[in-house]
Amino acid sequence: MAFRFEFDAANKILLMRFEGRLSKESALDLYAAIRTHSNATDARAGIWDFSSTTEVALSGEFLRRMVDLEPAMADGAIRPRVVIPPPTARLSLLRMVEIVVQVTRPRFKVVRTMEEALAALGVHSPHFEPLL
Repeated sequence: MAFRFEFDAANKILLMRFEGRLSKESALDLYAAIRTHSNATDARAGIWDFSSTTEVALSGEFLRRMVDLEPAMADGAIRPRVVIPPPTARLSLLRMVEIVVQVTRPRFKVVRTMEEALAALGVHSPHFEPLL
C-alpha cells in the first residue's frame, strides 16, 4: 500500500494517488493523511485517485462507518471532492455511496478518469507538485 499527495497551488486542488491493496488500516491512514494535507494546504477541492488500486479489502460495514465520519476535508458541504475508483470497483456501489453522502458532502462525485475529475472541477491545465 502506498499513497502520495500532490498539490496544484493555482487552483488549490489536493490530489491523492493510491496504489496497491486498500485495506481497513490503509483506508484509516489515508483518511488521516487527507485531513492533514488538506488543512496544511487549505485545499479548496480534492481528487482521490484510486485507479492504481490492485485490491479492495473493505467490508460493507466498514464503508458504512466511513460514510458516517466527519469528512476528511473540512467544509464538506462546500469543497468538492472527486473520486476515481479502482478499476475493479463496482461503479453501482460507488454511485450508491455518492447518493448516501450527499447530505454531508453534496459536492462529492464519482467519475471514471482523471480527465473527468478535472472537468468536474472546471480545471483545464493543472500543475500538480508533489507534497513531501
